[in-house]
Amino acid sequence: MEGFLYQASIYLAAAVIAVPIAARLGLGSVLGYLMAGIMIGPALGLVGQETADLQHFAEFGVVMMLFLIGLELEPRALWDMRHRLLGLGGMQVVLTTLVIMGGVMAMGHEWSVSLAVGLIFALSSTAIVLQTLSEKGLMQTKGGRSAFSVLLTQDIAVIPMLALLPLLAMPGSLRSRVSEATDHDDTGLIDSAVAHSADNMSLVAGLPGWGVTLVTLAAVGGIILTGIYLTRPVFRYIHVARLREMYTALALLIVCGISFIMYLVGLSPALGAFLAGVVLANSEFRHELESDIEPFKGLLLGLFFITVGAGINFGLLFGQPFLVLGLALAVIFLKGVVLYVLGRIFSLRGRDLWLFTLSLAQAGEFGFVLISFSGQQNVVPGDMTEMLLLIVAMSMLITPLLFILYDALSKRMEEADEPLAHDDVDQQAGIIIVGIGRFGQIVNRLVRSSGYETVVLDHNLAAIQRMRRFGVKGFFGDPTRPEMLHAAGLKDAKVLVAALDDPDAAVRLVTFARRERPDLHIIARARDRTQVFRLFQAGANDIVREMFDSSLRAGRYVLENMGVSEFEASELMKTFYRHDRHSVRELAALWDPEKPTVENQEYIARARELEAELQTMLLSQLEESSDTDTDRKSA
Repeated sequence: MEGFLYQASIYLAAAVIAVPIAARLGLGSVLGYLMAGIMIGPALGLVGQETADLQHFAEFGVVMMLFLIGLELEPRALWDMRHRLLGLGGMQVVLTTLVIMGGVMAMGHEWSVSLAVGLIFALSSTAIVLQTLSEKGLMQTKGGRSAFSVLLTQDIAVIPMLALLPLLAMPGSLRSRVSEATDHDDTGLIDSAVAHSADNMSLVAGLPGWGVTLVTLAAVGGIILTGIYLTRPVFRYIHVARLREMYTALALLIVCGISFIMYLVGLSPALGAFLAGVVLANSEFRHELESDIEPFKGLLLGLFFITVGAGINFGLLFGQPFLVLGLALAVIFLKGVVLYVLGRIFSLRGRDLWLFTLSLAQAGEFGFVLISFSGQQNVVPGDMTEMLLLIVAMSMLITPLLFILYDALSKRMEEADEPLAHDDVDQQAGIIIVGIGRFGQIVNRLVRSSGYETVVLDHNLAAIQRMRRFGVKGFFGDPTRPEMLHAAGLKDAKVLVAALDDPDAAVRLVTFARRERPDLHIIARARDRTQVFRLFQAGANDIVREMFDSSLRAGRYVLENMGVSEFEASELMKTFYRHDRHSVRELAALWDPEKPTVENQEYIARARELEAELQTMLLSQLEESSDTDTDRKSA
């Protein structure tokens, strides 16, 4: 127990220290976990050989991650991805394998060894890539979806790879290979996807080919039917207990049970978990499952990355640093070339193409499994496996830097993008509406329906084109440019509505308009109180917080449902509205843009006074209404 607690403390302390530092530096959590592993392993020597055993346990985080990804994908969406799964993903695996195989053969190795190495490096890191894409919000981009398709194909491809590798064993090794498979299996959780004939837990051991197929199809069909018909009754049964931990236990049971079934029939537990997630994607319990599994997934993936960092053989690295780093960079370069070419073939361009290329250029965690398995099956020489493990680890360690490179390229592409030609504004009106999003649309509809002409400006071409389909004319361009505003009639306009999404652009617009037209009435949209204060200083007359009025209406409904009459609730809402406008103007005078609001003591003190005044006013108003009702009833 003492040893377990010591090791747990070491791993958790390393994560708690390193990951927040990496996140603050913008490096991402994955690099933080890897650095934590290096710190407690090769650097300080606080952990030892137990990292290999711990890594097998931590690999279950990949299984949980694929289950959660499956929950986000409806079966229809998966079917829509079939062309990218078979085309883009399949071509990536095949071409990368052949390219790296050719490179290894050029170094003088046998074709069988070269093919095994090609298969190992054809895979990318599902854990690192999906974790980073999710953190950076890139999963829904075209490049992110393409990367996910390739990763899913790779996970599926692991199954035939594990079946193929024993056939590549070096001459004279068949007998020792069978003996090793019988005696032990230390290739980890994912390696258990291979059903060995000597494995007593396997349901397919010793069966003919048609028998294996039937058992496998029966297991997959059973998982699908269970997910469709049995999940709801089980959740209702658990709900009767009204114990929060039972939901968590059931979520873990689903993932563990499905993984074990996949193990019994010789399939990848990760693939089985993904399939179960897809089946449950339309279930009303999807969000419950996500919230229960997410913490375990995050911790196990973090633990996996720590063990990868702790397992790096720095002795071999320092002994041949240029060779190791050169080979790792060569793998990344060759994979990158293949990915870039395939990306262009499949119509990826610009930032999406570079995201696809750089995110998948590394080797993956399944590579550790295939290397270990290849060594046991005598496919790859023993002295070569250590070097391969180090190259895989180094490529994974470089991956966060590739995402940093993508961020830099993406930023430069955004700055270098040729601006679209702005429309020539050939219309003027007394009302100029800048911004035709959800807020500006409603303002424009009300004003135009009341018989007034407007000129609409927006820098979002898609929004302008969408409104034109409904018969609303608008002009595309940068509405903060003086020449565009003057062309729209700023000199003679009566009202300007600043309804832009970008807070900084809205402030620039109001500042310029007020400087050009001191008599112009400016109505501005604000996201929060801070922007309200900025717009007041810029010169806006009326400022509308985008959620303020809807929130007031919701509060009025609450009061009505608590027994307050509709009239009283409406009057309370009006009082609140008037007081808030008065408060904002007072607080705007105390607001300091150079000082955080929570550190502005004068602002805080006045805000608390105003809040107390508001409470007194509303309570007094309620009491007066109650007294009036009482007098009426007694009369």
